[in-house]
Amino acid sequence: MSSELIGRRRFMQRMGALAAGTALPSIIPASALGRGGFTAPSDRITMGFIGMGSMGMNNLRGFIEKPDVHVLAVCDVNTSGENYAGRGAKGREPARQFVEDTYAERSGSSYSGCDAYAFFWQVLERDDIDAVCLALPDHWHAYMAVAAARGGKDMYSEKPLARTICEGRRMVQAVRKYDRVFQTGSQQRSDVRFRHACELVRNGYVGDIVRVFAEVGGISVPCPHGAEPIPKGFLYEMWLGNAPQAPYHPLRVSGAYNTSEGAWRAWRPYSAGHVADWGAHNYDIALWGLGHDGQGPVTVTSAADSEDGELTLVYDDGIPIVKTRGPHEGMIQFIGTEGWVGVSRRNIWASDERLLTLEMKPSDTKLYESIDHRGDFLNCVKTRQRPICDVEIGHSSLTACLLSEISMRLERSFKWDAKRESIVRDDEAAALLTREMRAPWAV
Repeated sequence: MSSELIGRRRFMQRMGALAAGTALPSIIPASALGRGGFTAPSDRITMGFIGMGSMGMNNLRGFIEKPDVHVLAVCDVNTSGENYAGRGAKGREPARQFVEDTYAERSGSSYSGCDAYAFFWQVLERDDIDAVCLALPDHWHAYMAVAAARGGKDMYSEKPLARTICEGRRMVQAVRKYDRVFQTGSQQRSDVRFRHACELVRNGYVGDIVRVFAEVGGISVPCPHGAEPIPKGFLYEMWLGNAPQAPYHPLRVSGAYNTSEGAWRAWRPYSAGHVADWGAHNYDIALWGLGHDGQGPVTVTSAADSEDGELTLVYDDGIPIVKTRGPHEGMIQFIGTEGWVGVSRRNIWASDERLLTLEMKPSDTKLYESIDHRGDFLNCVKTRQRPICDVEIGHSSLTACLLSEISMRLERSFKWDAKRESIVRDDEAAALLTREMRAPWAV
């Protein structure tokens, strides 16, 4: 038996013991106790990075800049990542080299303290790693997060939260059970423009909200691409993981954002498509502005049945969230009885320009303030507080995304029981709340 299989078996046995009730220490690691000014090596948060494609490398570049972070390990099933999308180096060896070059440049001497792994359990088994950054295709999110929680790791995980709503709930349960800090990578919450727009809405500065527009794209489709030779150094079977067996093709595994050209985000086994990719951002802000964190909709109305001619989510306050760009400026637009506010990543607009520079009154509702999504996560690792986009918040936007996907796939409307997280009286739709996952990577 190969050493890799032996290692996986040992990891699975350890995870099984933890799931059966083996207690994890509730002590905050010494490396999480950061202090102001110079950060001593013993006070840094030690991190491992799993998934070194385009977002994995972006996150690595962002975290390694933090003085209270020490990167100890990187992991990817691809040695070089040459078949990943985007510019710049990707894959585990380029990631390792980037870490060591960065630390060598800072210290003015050689550095060789970053390990590069092909298998994620090699990172999760390390007791000297406090937190992990997870940047993988959506179908891996739930298994990896549950395993990391059981292994005692705090997590910064890319959005959307998971591939199915049931998997998202498993992630919430695991994070709570093992008392982990979890930041969903919906970073718009850490942008002052989005926060200001949501505070205007929460405090009635555009009147009562009557409609919200969230610019969100379409759904994924079955992958049409056939077989090509698997590149050397790419563990394709591990990339597939719990997804169905399928032939390798570079456009199946590409992480490109332009899914019309082919990318894993375009294919149904691995992602819901742009409705989840962008919905995890724009639905998330719509929910933040309306105060619907931790909630689910009451009804999902298909485009054919909606008065707006577009898929619409309605929560218990009766305000429709329409899945399209609205009549004004902004990816997210809140329409009120006394005006409107719209916001995108580069700007914020309003019916009255004075609202754009308005200072909230002491009596106004203030939202969680973060100006650095990764920095907020690190601070919460130290304080043990929940971050601005905690796992339950990520699950709320995931629910909006994937209920939209189900409605679009089946081209019909349905009711949602948010308390039970179930679709009411529609067995075909309810079956899409979960999926079959190949062993041993099921949650």
